[in-house]
Amino acid sequence: MKAQIGYGGSGVQVLPAATEMRATVSRVEEAGIDHVGIGDHISFYVGFGYDGLLRAASILGASEQLRVVIGVYLLPLRHPLPVARQLADIAQLAPGRLTFGVGIGGEDPNEVANCGIDPRTRGRRMDESLSVLRRLLTGEVFDFDGEFYRLEQASIAPAPDEPIPILVGGRSDAGIRRAATLGDGWLGIWVSPRRYAEVVDTMNTISAAAGRGDVEWRNALNLWCGVGTTKEAARAPVAQAMETFYQLPYDRFERWSPHGTVEDLAEFVAPYVEAGCHEFNLLICGDDLDTEIDAVHQIKKMVAG
Repeated sequence: MKAQIGYGGSGVQVLPAATEMRATVSRVEEAGIDHVGIGDHISFYVGFGYDGLLRAASILGASEQLRVVIGVYLLPLRHPLPVARQLADIAQLAPGRLTFGVGIGGEDPNEVANCGIDPRTRGRRMDESLSVLRRLLTGEVFDFDGEFYRLEQASIAPAPDEPIPILVGGRSDAGIRRAATLGDGWLGIWVSPRRYAEVVDTMNTISAAAGRGDVEWRNALNLWCGVGTTKEAARAPVAQAMETFYQLPYDRFERWSPHGTVEDLAEFVAPYVEAGCHEFNLLICGDDLDTEIDAVHQIKKMVAG
């Protein structure tokens, strides 16, 4: 599978007015970029956030061709039945153009607790939610009696005609096992190419043992990066963005959140393709929107042809 390169820079991560969103989407389309990558938060650290499915619907509605990759939606903070309804509605709006990445949300436990969820239960909630969600998206009518959710004669109609790929984030052993048994791919972040390849091999082993040896994996990577005319000039935009977002020094992320020229970034990305990564969400930070989008366009040409 040829690598897919997506734009996830400030033009879609900061909530713009509808006219600005349409202009950004048009610019991404014109650049020949494969998809738009977005995130999801409810109230992250200083209250930052936007709803990933609402944002996906707005982008998909502004385009007739772009795909959207959500990476990652905090599924344990929502009930799977209304999430399935939203996904089915989006599938009608834009058939085959959404990839749904999910995660447990590990950086800010207060975001989880303030939603009424015990942070210690996030992993178990995720497993249960994914099991329910996958069944709902098939159109099946079923009962479910789990630790967290109880459903009677539950169903969603119409179910998506084309299955929505579900990627699972998480660097822990539990997250990787979850991706192998309940996902259509793994969505990594802050990981080396060597470790990425190890995860892909582990997933193949686990999925085969679980009777899922025929999965057509859609493995992906979220990559924060800074671009500029020099390596020094490229550091400031990504450092400022990540420190504002995560409330931590950029030094903590710098090893796997590169900054440099377009050529530097393409050189950084290439080994992940060899490691088994199929989709990249470049959370790229530059001096302005045109710089970011043009950089993703150039990286796509260098890496994916």
